[in-house]
Amino acid sequence: MPARFLVVPQWQGSGSSRAMRLADGANAIAGDLPAAATTPVEVRVEAGESLGTGVHRFSSIHAIADQVRAALDTFDDDETVFLIGGDCGADLAPAARAAERNEGLLMVWFDAHGDLHTPESSPSGTFSGMVLRTLLGDGAEGLASRQPAFTPDRVVHAGARALDDAEVEYLAASGIRSLTVDELATPDAIIAAAEATGATKIYLHVDLDVLDPAIIAGVGYPEPFGLAVEQLTSAIRALRARFELVGGAVTGFAPASPEAAASDLSAILRVLAALTRPLPTPNPTEDA
Repeated sequence: MPARFLVVPQWQGSGSSRAMRLADGANAIAGDLPAAATTPVEVRVEAGESLGTGVHRFSSIHAIADQVRAALDTFDDDETVFLIGGDCGADLAPAARAAERNEGLLMVWFDAHGDLHTPESSPSGTFSGMVLRTLLGDGAEGLASRQPAFTPDRVVHAGARALDDAEVEYLAASGIRSLTVDELATPDAIIAAAEATGATKIYLHVDLDVLDPAIIAGVGYPEPFGLAVEQLTSAIRALRARFELVGGAVTGFAPASPEAAASDLSAILRVLAALTRPLPTPNPTEDA
């Protein structure tokens, strides 16, 4: 199926001092994408209000999600859509849409952080830390669907190394499989975790802070001891070889400057290639 890119330079979900640079990051990635396959969403500039929801900038996040849904409606059913963020919250509508159209879809969430807070548990009130939990049905009214997009048994979390106590408790209670960086040294553990869910289709969310900050500096919340690019791309390719990929996202690029963006883009483009390029066709004579 043809790949299409939806560029959503949302920054309002982030609480980082680099938040507004997320728009620069999304646009920098977009500059290396094929123009004919890329659809930009013009994101409002204003921060927005919480409106008593416990989510900072809720009004803007809600409005942007509506814009993204409208943009998604312009794609054909046979097109595989890849979101380019922006903060992780930009992936709310694309991930939910993919789940609506693919029963029993598996979410694989690559991220240094949990993104598993509710408005009540979040110490910051920023939506980026709530996105996955919102997709699981436990978010602010107006953002969480009445029918959860995903259930815990169809989520694999990968690469987290900065979890708050409330997120650790939720992971233990929900039964979500969470893989450490060490477990991702080879694709074996993530393939086993994904296959154990019984799913046949996957959605891949990649927050670039899952990578080690020595590899990519332009993220809002860098966490040491992350993945190497080859570990991440190997995991993505291995998952694609076993499951039907129906969509995905690359989020969290917040470069300090255009020059800094250029130095990080080679790693980001390798991740995008792992997500979108056709996999090699097995040679039947190799097993003969």
